[in-house]
Amino acid sequence: MRFFDSHCHFDFPEFDADRAAVWQKAQAHRVYGLAMPGVYPAQWERLVAMTLATPDFYFSLGIHPCWIYQVDVSQLALAKYTEQIENLLASMPPTEQYRFVAIGECGLDKTIELPLVQQQEIFAWHIQLANHWRKPLMVHSLKTHNELIALCKKNKPRYGGVVHAFSGSYDTAMQLIDMGFYLGAGGTITYERAQKTRATFSRVPCEAIVLETDGPDMPLCGQQGQRNDPCNTARVAQVLAELRGENVEALAAQLWENTCRLFQLPGAPITQ
Repeated sequence: MRFFDSHCHFDFPEFDADRAAVWQKAQAHRVYGLAMPGVYPAQWERLVAMTLATPDFYFSLGIHPCWIYQVDVSQLALAKYTEQIENLLASMPPTEQYRFVAIGECGLDKTIELPLVQQQEIFAWHIQLANHWRKPLMVHSLKTHNELIALCKKNKPRYGGVVHAFSGSYDTAMQLIDMGFYLGAGGTITYERAQKTRATFSRVPCEAIVLETDGPDMPLCGQQGQRNDPCNTARVAQVLAELRGENVEALAAQLWENTCRLFQLPGAPITQ
C-alpha cells in the first residue's frame, strides 16, 4: 500500500524541530506523497524551496481566508501576487514544475470576522488563477458550502479541485462531486460523534475521495491536543475502509490514483 497526504501544512513552525524525522517516520507508514498548501504570499518562497528540496513533496499557492486580513488585497496587490507566482514558477527548473499542483488554500469561512463578500472576491481571483494555470483549487469551506457551490456555478473552476476536510451532507457532497470536486477525508472521520461526515464518506463514490491530515491541526480521535502529522494518513485510510466496508489495500490504491489524477501528476490516469 501507499498513501498520499493531499493537505498538510508541513512547512509550519510546529515541524521545524523534527521535520526530517517526521517525514522519515511517515514513509515508514507508507506515506509517499505530500502536498503543502500556500496560505499567504510571504510564505510562498519558503514553501517552494522546501518542496524542491524533498522528493515526493508538492505545493499549491494561495491566500487562506484566515490570512486575508494580514495582506493587502487591493486589485493592484492581487496583480503583484499573480506576478509573484509567475516569478516563482519561472525560477523553478522546468522538470520540477509538475510539483506545483494546485491554487490554494483558498475559500470561504463564516466563522471569521472578515466579511463574506470580501472573501468571495478573493476566492473569485483564485478561480481565475486556477483556470489560467490549468490547476485544481485547494478549497477551505467552513459553514459555506452553499455559497461555495453558488460561486463556482457562476464562475466555474475548469480544472475542478478538492474541498479539504469536507464535513457536509451526502447531498452537498454529490453536488460538489458533480461540479468536478474531490472530497478530502481527514481526522474528522475518526470521531464517532461525526455521524453526518462519516455517513457521507461511507456513501460517496470512492473515485472522488482523497486522504489528508491537515497537520499540524485536526488531530485524530484519541490524539486530541497533540500535533497531527502525515504519519496519520494511513490511519485515516484504515478508518475510511472500515466505514465503507471495503478492503483497505484496494481502497488505498484507488485513493492514490485519485490524488494523482486530481493533481495531474505525471503518469496519472486520464479521465475520458
